[in-house]
Amino acid sequence: MSLFKRLFDAVKSNSVTAEDWNEIRTNLIASDLGVKLVDQVIEVAKKSKPEGAQAAITQVIKGWLSAKDRNLNFQNGNLNTILLVGVNGTGKTTSAAKIANYLNKQNLQVILAAADTFRAAAIDQLQTWGNRINIPVIAGKANSDPASVSFEAISQALNLKSDYLIIDTAGRLHTKQGLMDELGKVIRVVEKQSKIAEILLVIDATTGQNGIVQAKTFIEAVGVTGFIITKLDGSAKGGIAIAIEKETGLPIKFIGTGEGLADLAIFDADMYISSLMA
Repeated sequence: MSLFKRLFDAVKSNSVTAEDWNEIRTNLIASDLGVKLVDQVIEVAKKSKPEGAQAAITQVIKGWLSAKDRNLNFQNGNLNTILLVGVNGTGKTTSAAKIANYLNKQNLQVILAAADTFRAAAIDQLQTWGNRINIPVIAGKANSDPASVSFEAISQALNLKSDYLIIDTAGRLHTKQGLMDELGKVIRVVEKQSKIAEILLVIDATTGQNGIVQAKTFIEAVGVTGFIITKLDGSAKGGIAIAIEKETGLPIKFIGTGEGLADLAIFDADMYISSLMA
C-alpha cells in the first residue's frame, strides 16, 4: 500500500471517525514523515472535499520538496570533485562506485579516492569496484592520513585532466568532533587545488528521523550540497525523503535501490510523489 492510500480511502468514504484519524496519523508517523508534517497533511485532508484531497495534499508536499537543482554540478574543462560523507553503514563506499559507474557510462573520465582509511574493508571494497568498472582508485594504507590520500588523488586527477574525482570519506572516528575535523582537513586540502563541486551526504532511509539529525550535523560542519538516500522504500519508510528536504531545503540527487552497480537512480521528485499517492 502506498504511503497515503489509507488516508485517501478514508477521506473518499466521507465517514472518517476519530479512531480512523488516529490510526492514519500513527501509520504516517511510522513512515518517518515526522509528527509536524503528518499533522499538517491531516489538517489539509480534513479541510478538503473528498474528491480534491489528493490534489491538495500533492500540492502541499511538492511545496515541501527542495527547489534546488538535482543534477550533479559540472563545469566542462575543469575537475569536478565530489565528496561523499556520512556515518558508517549508510552505503557511502558502494554509492561512490555507483556514481563513478553512472558517470563513466556518460563517457566522462572518473577517478575514485579511498579516503576512508580508518576502515580497511572500505579501501578493499572500493578497489574491487574500481577494478570491475575499470576506474582508477587512489588509495593509501589502512589508518593513513585521509587528507594525504585526497591530495594524491586530486593531483593525479588534475594531471590526467579527469572530469570527476569522487572521494569516499570516513564515517566514524572516536568522537563526532574528530570526524568533522578530519573531514574539514580533507576539504581544505582539496580546495587548495580545485573547487569542490559537491559534498553529498549519504543517508540510510531506514534510520528514520535520525537521518535528519545526521543531515543537520553534517550541513553545519561541512556544507553539504545534497543527499543520496539509500534503502528508500516509498511504501514503508518513504516519508523521510519529504521530511529531510523540508527540514534542510537541500535536494536529494540520487537514491540507492539495491546493492548492484546499476542500482542507482536520479531522484525524480514528481515520480516519487506519484508513487506515494497511487
